[in-house]
Amino acid sequence: MAYLSGAPVLILKEGTEQRKGKDALKNNITASKIIAETVRTTLGPRGMDKMLVDSLGDVTITNDGATILDEIDVQHPAAKMLVEVAKTQDDEVGDGTTTAVVLAGELLKRAEKLINQKIHPTTLVSGLKKGADKAREILKNIATQVDIEGSEITKATITSMNSKNVSGVRGTFAEIAVSATKKVRETREGKPYVDIEQIQIIKKKGKSLLDTELIDGIIIDKEIVHAGMPKQVHDAKVALLNVALEIKKTEFDSEIRISDPTQVQAFLDEEEKLLRSMVDKVKNSGANFIACQKGIDDVAQHFLSKAGVAAVRRVKKSDMEKISRSTGAKVIMNLDDLTPTDLGTAGLIEEKKIGDDKMIFVTGTKDLKSVSILIRGGVEHVVDEADRSMHDALCVAADIIKDNYVVAGGGAIEVELAKQLKGYAKSIGGREQFAIDSLAETLEIVPKTLAENAGLDPIDILAELRAKHESDGKNYGINVISGKVEDMFQAGVLEPMVVKLQAIKSAVEAVNMILRIDDVIAAKASAGPPMPPGGMPPGMGGMGGMGMPPGMM
Repeated sequence: MAYLSGAPVLILKEGTEQRKGKDALKNNITASKIIAETVRTTLGPRGMDKMLVDSLGDVTITNDGATILDEIDVQHPAAKMLVEVAKTQDDEVGDGTTTAVVLAGELLKRAEKLINQKIHPTTLVSGLKKGADKAREILKNIATQVDIEGSEITKATITSMNSKNVSGVRGTFAEIAVSATKKVRETREGKPYVDIEQIQIIKKKGKSLLDTELIDGIIIDKEIVHAGMPKQVHDAKVALLNVALEIKKTEFDSEIRISDPTQVQAFLDEEEKLLRSMVDKVKNSGANFIACQKGIDDVAQHFLSKAGVAAVRRVKKSDMEKISRSTGAKVIMNLDDLTPTDLGTAGLIEEKKIGDDKMIFVTGTKDLKSVSILIRGGVEHVVDEADRSMHDALCVAADIIKDNYVVAGGGAIEVELAKQLKGYAKSIGGREQFAIDSLAETLEIVPKTLAENAGLDPIDILAELRAKHESDGKNYGINVISGKVEDMFQAGVLEPMVVKLQAIKSAVEAVNMILRIDDVIAAKASAGPPMPPGGMPPGMGGMGGMGMPPGMM
């Protein structure tokens, strides 16, 4: 609403809310801080879990930052930016989601104090950008290059699981994750690369976490379609079909008029003949195992069974791609095109009973480009959290294979970055140095939170850490198990450099975006479809609008 010569001028739609200046900024910062505080207590090996219950009553128990923020229904637009920070961190490097969100929340908290001291948001944004660039430069200088065949990759993978519910079996999970990533490793543009999408994770309730295993091949979460088909196929010739082994139904209604009973049998015989022809095409190609993305008719199943061919139907597209990649089989869209050269090979295809379900294992392929991890656990919630932990472990192992630089964990790298950034801030001068100082102090929230979550005194720990970094070196962090300050490199607590790089980058970018907002204009929510002229729709009148038909009163 604006006023011109005393007359009101309506600019925004009626019901629109508008917040300006410091009110808008304060509101956004408060919402973001609340999101950061929500996940802060989950950070570190002594962090706590969150129980999330959705509108349907489904329960998720986790301390994974990305999962927590994905599950809760955040409405505030600025708070959604911090949810995006976690999502970006997860998509890019797969770990460090909680760290990124906690850094963003703390940075906003400190930025708010500077704004109250009359420092302009644009100055802060400029300073934070310089600080983030310097932090990345420092990180690259103090990171340690490691041999991916050495033990450091396993240590970093174990570190990523220290804070998870599966920490009791982290050694086993780390070995599986490292082995899996190395098996699907390839070279792209002259550099090592790992596509973790090629590592299939299958969850099955039953047994214990220690029974989780790595399968050198593909698991199809299906069973052989016919009881008469072989349950084991040695030296398998694999055909992948994206065509139904069924009689096609017409797209329009049709009518068949039969005047003689024998015509019914002739009609059925013709259908059978068509299905037999389909099966013969598969058989003549030399295939003895079929994975079909669509349906397989009961009669076709019978003929395949007679021919000694095992088959599965309704296989997911993603699984078809993994089988194709691993066995070398080509996905066929037309049976007439199926030739022996289109078939893939596997040493053994076997149906096994896992828990209450039957599953098919495709192993012994020539060119192993896809592997599977079968996760077991006694309770469904444990299996789900084990899945999330394995994903983090795989991402960490893949990060180090792609970029083999690591830094010390336990808050060590954050304290070292803070120390060097404070020195850099003095060289910058002006008001921007306050922004760089606030970034340095923000980084110290990581060891402070680790200490708090472990029940230790954060002030004493931080003072000791600062003293160690001034005298003894860059790798001293907090061992939350012993409660002491130790050399994290010697303790084996390592993290990929790219995880820290991305966390700082994501947090600073989100904070700069929020700090630049000085006006929030929120449209009124839609009240639904407009009412027709004359009030209620026809048939909805009478009985107080209950819509009773005439004569029912």
